[in-house]
Amino acid sequence: MHDADRDRGKAFSTLFRLLGAGVVAGVLVAFIALPGVGSAGLTARDAANNFENMDSKMNTQPPSERTVVYDVNGKPVASFFDKYRESVRLDQVAPIMRQAIVDIEDSRFYQHGALDLKGTIRAFASNVESEQTQGGSTLTQQYVKNMLVDSATTPEEYKEVTAPTVGRKLRELRFALDVEKRMTKNDILQGYLNVAYFSAGAYGVQAASKRYFSKPASKLTLEQAALLAGITQNPTAYDPIRNPKDARKRRDVVLYRMLQLGHITKQQADAAAAKPIELNRTDPVGGCETSNAPYFCEYVKYDMLNILSKGKYWSLQPKQRQNIVNKLNRGGYTVRTTLDMKAQNAVDRALRGQVPPPGNRVGAEAMVEPGTGRLKALGVSKRFGAGKRRTTINLAADSAHGGGSGVSAGSTFKVFTLLAALDQGVPVSTNINSPQTMGISGYQPCKYTGMFGGKKYNNEMLGGGSWPSVSNAGDSEAGNFNLKTGTWHSVNTFYAQLEKRVGVCNAIKMAEKFGMRRADGNALAPIPSQVLGTNEIDMVHLAAAYAGLAARGKYCAPISVTEVVDGAGKKLKLPKQDCHQAVDEPIADKVNSILKGVLTKGTAKGRSIGRPAAGKTGTCEEHSCAVFAGHTPNLAAATAYWDYRGPVQYKVYGVFGADTPGAMWQQSMQNALAGKPAPEFAQPTEDFGDTTTVPKVKGLPLAAAKAKLQGADLQVKVSPRPVEADQPKGTVAATSPDAGTETAPGTTVIIYLSSGKKRDDHGGDKPDDGGWPPWGGD
Repeated sequence: MHDADRDRGKAFSTLFRLLGAGVVAGVLVAFIALPGVGSAGLTARDAANNFENMDSKMNTQPPSERTVVYDVNGKPVASFFDKYRESVRLDQVAPIMRQAIVDIEDSRFYQHGALDLKGTIRAFASNVESEQTQGGSTLTQQYVKNMLVDSATTPEEYKEVTAPTVGRKLRELRFALDVEKRMTKNDILQGYLNVAYFSAGAYGVQAASKRYFSKPASKLTLEQAALLAGITQNPTAYDPIRNPKDARKRRDVVLYRMLQLGHITKQQADAAAAKPIELNRTDPVGGCETSNAPYFCEYVKYDMLNILSKGKYWSLQPKQRQNIVNKLNRGGYTVRTTLDMKAQNAVDRALRGQVPPPGNRVGAEAMVEPGTGRLKALGVSKRFGAGKRRTTINLAADSAHGGGSGVSAGSTFKVFTLLAALDQGVPVSTNINSPQTMGISGYQPCKYTGMFGGKKYNNEMLGGGSWPSVSNAGDSEAGNFNLKTGTWHSVNTFYAQLEKRVGVCNAIKMAEKFGMRRADGNALAPIPSQVLGTNEIDMVHLAAAYAGLAARGKYCAPISVTEVVDGAGKKLKLPKQDCHQAVDEPIADKVNSILKGVLTKGTAKGRSIGRPAAGKTGTCEEHSCAVFAGHTPNLAAATAYWDYRGPVQYKVYGVFGADTPGAMWQQSMQNALAGKPAPEFAQPTEDFGDTTTVPKVKGLPLAAAKAKLQGADLQVKVSPRPVEADQPKGTVAATSPDAGTETAPGTTVIIYLSSGKKRDDHGGDKPDDGGWPPWGGD
């Protein structure tokens, strides 16, 4: 007997002994897949013992699935995946596709169990006589292998489930035996079609059908089904995009195998084989770079990572974080969000219309719904993505949502000192002399925990002492101001003094009640200059704070996700949202009434949006940035403009809060709210020691003028000397204070009567009993 014949006989003798031992399947698979494995020293007895002791239960949960994000109207806006897959039911796959995959991969699939002995022996014999290895795996075994590979989440796990070892093959067969007991043949086929890799990044038949033909798997034709069925044996070699010639040859092999098995006619096979490969590709896209709302998408991504880690994402180690990212990419979650694409489009148009995307200066904006905290839109003027003139930093958000260190809040933070003052009972009419520049001492320090100025504090005292020099933006801002006029004109020296009166600590606590923190995650630093916005913040939380004002003092923390459903249809528990009454409604109502004047009489005059609105400008220290925050009763938004390379190093000279930020806010709000109701703010119901407005009495007779002024709760004094004016003799030429001035009730208003003579170019003589009237003023 020749040596080869002797070896072959010995091999078959060993084979049938193993059949009797009940472990033939595992060893056959091992030998077929690894013909040289005998040198590894595995004996039949070892195989039997190991096989019987193996864990036989495999997790047959659906394979990894992409996560899809939807806007408020149920339209998909983004997806996350590391494997492009869309699982479908078997009845959603064209019958010709099901037949093609069975015919080419395992034609006896419905006749055998986990192991096809006929196919295995045939492959074994072929491998003995040839240097090439012929596979003998059934569809069930292939399903198991693919599921094990799909479940690997680390390089180590992947290496383990793909290792060319007998142990791995035996483990797969052990699982296959279990699967055949627990699942029907159709369930196994469905599972295989959803887990198999079809090259070009497409996992599963539905993804492959869309990837190559831009159609669902239910619509596949014969030649298309044959092409896909042929890929799985060697996805790299038979990739129809990169290797169309080899892919076509393999397709034809499938076609004539189907003919051989009697499932198609020769005419059908010849006609299909005669056709060239025709692809209608749809490249799989995922992540935020391909979304129509990329910065909102980034915000949702980090909210989802927080949800999936139960709020612990940022405290996890890098490897643990990667596991959470894998969970997002593979979990097949359906994520419902607060995104309003009408608002988002309005934001994007406004930002890029005001700030060219390629530049280093950026515009950023967030929109939040009052009373709910729902983030409606989030945008940055720069295009999102890697590469030159783009950014992947979510510049409108805080660091916990992919943002940077934030920007200075500017004078938008004065509103919290205003709220604290009203909460303490400081009358609106309180007058404070506010020079152009001044130094202030006597600020009380506050206990602080967090990082500030490169130093870590742990319940230590910070701030307090003096503020050596605080200045107004212009000479016209010097004078006497009250809570209304000081806010309208954003007078720094007024607010520095008001802050000392209410206490820095109380002003900070008020900001915190409205959800404010530094963008880097640390608490607000309680230093005197915080009233001018020296704490760096993000636009989302600033918009949410102003939304709290719009909701009559009810603050709701910003949220972007409203529902998450996993691949099995189970709803995930979302973090409890913080919604609370930060201040009493009348206080918020009063602040809203004051902030309305900013848009009509103050620093943002000209930025009205054609409906009741309120807001506050902010110009950052040394022109490092400019900010605007404003709201209507049904929408709030915050905008910022700065140089993202570093606002301290790169200034934006000559820009104020009402300029670029105000323009972005105005345009975006008008478009976002177009066609929506325009409710009015609630009127304050309490007495806050308000001011009264000096009425217009110019040109009236004295008696009528006195009656009108006294009706406005003002005292009247008439100047003894008439003045030259254009008004008829004996009528009012002017008043001091001027008409339209906000002043405390009971203030004395001086009336200047006209002498009947027209004033000369120099305005006539100055009276000796009061200030010279502001001619021409109303």
